[in-house]
Amino acid sequence: MHISDQTVLLLNCTLKPSPDPSSCQLMAEQLLEGFEAHGLQGDIVRVVDHDIAPGVLADMGGGDQWPALRTRILAADILVICTPTWLGHMSSVAQRVLERLDAELSATDDEGRPILFGHVAVTAVLGNEDGAHKITADLHQALNDIGFTLPAQGGTYWNGAAMERTDYKDLAETPEPVLAANATLVANAVHLARMLAEHPYPARPRG
Repeated sequence: MHISDQTVLLLNCTLKPSPDPSSCQLMAEQLLEGFEAHGLQGDIVRVVDHDIAPGVLADMGGGDQWPALRTRILAADILVICTPTWLGHMSSVAQRVLERLDAELSATDDEGRPILFGHVAVTAVLGNEDGAHKITADLHQALNDIGFTLPAQGGTYWNGAAMERTDYKDLAETPEPVLAANATLVANAVHLARMLAEHPYPARPRG
């Protein structure tokens, strides 16, 4: 697979439905622009706009809209989860995405590998208080368990000053360290996705 054929899906896990302004939306748009500069095509999905039922199955029935989103996740070479920080934790929307992805632990390909082996995941965390490192660690551990591969420095974030109300979307300009972290995340994710496409993980041992 040529890198120009690869795709990226960015999940905006804000609690705000469209069209409300969202710092995660701004971050996702910045990252998507970076991926497009590397030749990838992609889309941003605001998860809260969809009726994602609670549960740990691939399809919970009753109008559950996860199956359609799941199809898009499985089709993407790179997944980006972008979450705000609430009370020091990822959003409940991001947590629900992880819980629904748990179903993929039991799904395997013809070689016995979990079906998300070969897919790359990266994260972005926004907030006006601390908590980004813990949220990044929680996300990365879960995504790795599910079968995603994470590149070096595959997490970007921005935290505002404590006890203040400035949001990422309200900044006059994006801080240079964040731009640098975004660029590294994108470049490393693209590099890793290309390597995995050319050199897949080995088949699971039998027996």
